[in-house]
Formats: sequence, structure tokens, C-alpha cells
Amino acid sequence: MNNKKFILNADGFGMSKARNKAILTGYNLGFLSSASICANGKAFNAAVNEVLPECSKLGVGVHLNIVKGKALTKNKTLTNKKNRFNNNFLSLWIKSYNSEFLKEVEKEFRAQIEMVQRYTKIDHINSYAHVHSIPNIFKIVLKLAQEYEIPFIRTEYEELYFAPVGIKHFTLTYPINLLKLSVLNLFAKKNKHFMASSSVVTNDYLIGIGYAGILDSECIESGLGALEDDCIAEAVIYPCLYTNNKKDRYYREFSISRNKTLEDSIKRMGFEITNYKKLS
Repeated sequence: MNNKKFILNADGFGMSKARNKAILTGYNLGFLSSASICANGKAFNAAVNEVLPECSKLGVGVHLNIVKGKALTKNKTLTNKKNRFNNNFLSLWIKSYNSEFLKEVEKEFRAQIEMVQRYTKIDHINSYAHVHSIPNIFKIVLKLAQEYEIPFIRTEYEELYFAPVGIKHFTLTYPINLLKLSVLNLFAKKNKHFMASSSVVTNDYLIGIGYAGILDSECIESGLGALEDDCIAEAVIYPCLYTNNKKDRYYREFSISRNKTLEDSIKRMGFEITNYKKLS
């Protein structure tokens, strides 16, 4: 009997009311099963007070963020003078070898986790721009997951696969994504090694990196079709409802959560649609 689990997770919950609306709609009218919330998001209060009460079965993670917006703590290396984050993935990777910097990362992550825990139980951890995948930062996240009894951490290992619409492969986005994918896959293997002696669990595969920015239902179906073994597979989307333009990335990813044909295909491939809340 197959033991294949699929989680459709929306990142960036709480970053805007348009994002919140898309998540609520995808949960109520589609098969969105999970969302990860930004404690420093502009619409965080609306997310926890207006949306979460309407989504009792939604799995909720914390979307750790040290890239965009304002920090919850005062620090010297993560932000500018206005306490706004001013680092990208590369700069954070370089700084991750500095012990003082890592102390400030841990302080900010603690504040974000504790902010979310005031309103809901956290069942998984991931991050904005996948920065928690940086090995020295991942060690901090693993430590905090154990301390705060958060059962799952996302790792970003994605099998290379090819979506049927060939035009995607001739965009500028696709080769850049492949470079990101190679780095994240390397980090994922190292991070899973760190987890070997802990009680924290991770997904086996992630879908959404190779086609980030050009992701659609066909990409997710193709990605799952490449997975034959029992596993936990998570697809990450960034749904938003500020437009109904089908060419807009965020509306297209919102449409994934309501695609009944895709939902049926996922089930026919033997995957149970679930979330980390149920798995824990």
C-alpha cells in the first residue's frame, strides 16, 4: 500500500490582505492544506484574527523572514538604520560564518516564532527566500524547532523534472532557477544530515523551485509524477488575489489551489492530500 503524502503550502501568509484572501479562498474552495505565516507581515494581525478562525483544519507554519520588511528585534547586522531588513540570500550566506551575526539571527527567529505561537500552534518551519536552508542558519532553526517543539522543518530538495510546456525552458527565469536548485539541493542533503539525530522531521521533496515564477498546475503534476517511492512531497505556492489576470504569477499560483483536475490527478497518482498538522 502506498504511503505517499502531498502538502500544498502557501508561503507568505500575513504579508498582505490580498495574500490572506487567496489563502482563505484556496482553503475553503480548493485543496490548499497548509500555510506559513510571516510574523512581521503587514497583514499579520488580519491573518491571525480574521483568517485563522475560519480555517480550523489549516496547517500553520512560521515563515521566518530576515529579508523583507521590519525586524521584530533591534540588531546591527540584519537591518538598516530604520530597522528594515537589507540582506539577500547571498549576503546572508556570507555572513553566516560570523558568530555575532548568528546570535542576532537566533534572537530575531525566536521573536518571530514566539509572536506566531501567541495565536496558533506551529506545525512546521520554513523561510522567506529559503534562507533557513543556509547550513549555519539551518542549525539555529533546528535548535529552535526542538526547543519550541515544532515537529517539521522544510528542506528544499527537488528532483529535476521537465514540465510539458517547453516554452518555460526558454525564459530567463528557468536557468536562474536551475542554479538556485543546485545550491538548495546541496544544502538540503547537508541539512538532512544535521537532522539525523533529532526528533524533528522533514519533507522528502519540495516542488516549486525549478519553476519558481513560472509555476503552474502542469509543473506540479509533472513534479509529483517523477516521484515513485513513498514520501512526503510539499509544493510551495505564493497565491495572491489583487488581480484576476491569468498571466500574473500570483494569480496563477492561486489558481493552482482551486484546480479540481490537478487535485484529482494528485489522488490518482496515489498521494494523500494532507498537511504537517495531521502528520504530527
